[in-house]
Amino acid sequence: MAPGVYLRDGVEIEFASGERIVCDGVPKGSSKQEVTTAVSHAHGDHLVDTAGEIVASELTVALASVRQSECKPEKITHPAVDLIPAGHIAGSRAVLLTDPETDCRYLYTGDCRLSDRLYLDGFDPVDADVLILETTYGDPKYRFPSPEKTHDRIREWLAQTMDDVVILFGYALGRAQKLQVLLESTARSRVFITDAIAELNAVIESHHEISFDARRYTTDVTLQPGDAVVLPMQTTRLGWIESLIEATDAMTAGFSGWAIDDSFIYQRGVDKGFVLSDHCDYDELIELVTTVDPERVYTQHGFTETFATRLTREHGYDTQALKSNQSTLGDF
Repeated sequence: MAPGVYLRDGVEIEFASGERIVCDGVPKGSSKQEVTTAVSHAHGDHLVDTAGEIVASELTVALASVRQSECKPEKITHPAVDLIPAGHIAGSRAVLLTDPETDCRYLYTGDCRLSDRLYLDGFDPVDADVLILETTYGDPKYRFPSPEKTHDRIREWLAQTMDDVVILFGYALGRAQKLQVLLESTARSRVFITDAIAELNAVIESHHEISFDARRYTTDVTLQPGDAVVLPMQTTRLGWIESLIEATDAMTAGFSGWAIDDSFIYQRGVDKGFVLSDHCDYDELIELVTTVDPERVYTQHGFTETFATRLTREHGYDTQALKSNQSTLGDF
């Protein structure tokens, strides 16, 4: 296999020596060369539940140990790998790899966001020869309002609904913590969370100078007007949630970059949607590429073909959408 970038179960970067670094995945195929696993952050679709050793931030390793019941990974380092805060969620890192024989620099972003948001600093891109970019929102229709404007809109809605119980749906890791921070800046005195979110809160608090003032929700709790409940996004359609909403006449809201689409509230079954995202929108993706200014760009996840085509046509970059299980770069 020639040196370069390959998409299999994760993104594989092969150096001139044959050594492979696998980002957010596990190595495929047999090789006598050393293989190292790097993990960008602790969302489930990026964790590697079979890797006993990972290159990752301390916080990502700690969160992985909580989120993966069977695998408790050990943090390791690699001389060719540098980790750069990616601005996605707490502990997230972009992976900068330098081939020791050619000095070629590969930047794998993982999921990232350039904008500062609440307790998170945005990603500060570095120079690289090759950029491997996630393009979740790599279509021009995904242009988000500034985080500050979104935060103000959320606070305004929370003030307008002070006479109601509100139930807020966001990912347990990332969005849920930001919602708790936003709720702390309102007049709501009681915020409830699930056990799963509380467990993640505790890990983040142990690594960040931050605390989340929320209580665990149990069936013994009687919700009253002014209370807020933060729940994982995937629970919107669960029976007990629907019963809770009906019993309390609660107002519901969902938080995601997909909320920019009018269909979001109907698909998720919520009263209100807010564009609260931990990913770059289209304009931030363009800004990221032009800041790194690489010789070659690979796109992965989301609007890979759309973004690759526009980046080449409108900005002149040599860009390809990564395709699974190609054997050579010529297979694109």
